[in-house]
Amino acid sequence: MPELPEVEVTRRSIGGIEGARVQALRLGKPLRWPLGQDPQQLAGQTIGPIDRRGKYLLMPLHDEAGQAAGLLLWHLGMSGSLAWRPAPHHQDSPGVHDHVDLHTDRGLLRLTDPRRFGALVWAPHRQADPARKLLAGLGPEPFDPTLTEAAFHAALQQRRGPIKPALLSGELVVGAGNIYASDALFEAGIDPRTPCCRIGPLRAGRLLAAVRRVLAEAIAAGGSTLKDFKDAHGSTGQYQDVVRVYGREGQPCPRCGGAIRRIVQGQRATYFCPACQRR
Repeated sequence: MPELPEVEVTRRSIGGIEGARVQALRLGKPLRWPLGQDPQQLAGQTIGPIDRRGKYLLMPLHDEAGQAAGLLLWHLGMSGSLAWRPAPHHQDSPGVHDHVDLHTDRGLLRLTDPRRFGALVWAPHRQADPARKLLAGLGPEPFDPTLTEAAFHAALQQRRGPIKPALLSGELVVGAGNIYASDALFEAGIDPRTPCCRIGPLRAGRLLAAVRRVLAEAIAAGGSTLKDFKDAHGSTGQYQDVVRVYGREGQPCPRCGGAIRRIVQGQRATYFCPACQRR
């Protein structure tokens, strides 16, 4: 599943579409939610700077007078990817899993999603439904300076469950998917089974710093390609080649040399070093 690093890598790789004028929007098989707008109404609108909130890509639209004309929210779901094909090579016929084609005067943006859990949704603006509803439940962005160590620790104190599933929930901080949560907990030296409320201020600060460090490294590496993730230009991610503990059951810990262990938490695999990570 594309997580925050993969979505951020995708956002950066479609920067060439900013300023492009929409020519047409083709919709294939239904995705998770309906578009909520007549595709023909988007023709002639100009695409503004692409933003990201959690795992949503936010594409603002402007009319011919430069006034805000709506917002497109893209979500890659569990198996989706966006491909940017600059003109003049943007007339390729869609395949069976190509469910959205956004034709512009600069090229084609195509959403491919074999499992169809992705989405493209229109909203009048960010504070209006469905955008407001989709974004309202998201936790703080990991690199938001207002997410302080004190605020992160205070949020941990409100939870009694183990820290690893809490990170995956996206309520403490968005973006710490399964790979990155396992590696961040290793970096911070925290056992993934540790109750959130037992993590003190110092360890909370180390964990927040570790989450930020791991996510930044993953973005710099182009994300993780475990199956089929590619950025909008077809490049695969490399973070899976430098993981600390994820997927390394039985292999030596990079810190102490002991064997990495695998357990299951909330139906998700968790990897950690029993010697280096303490409750």
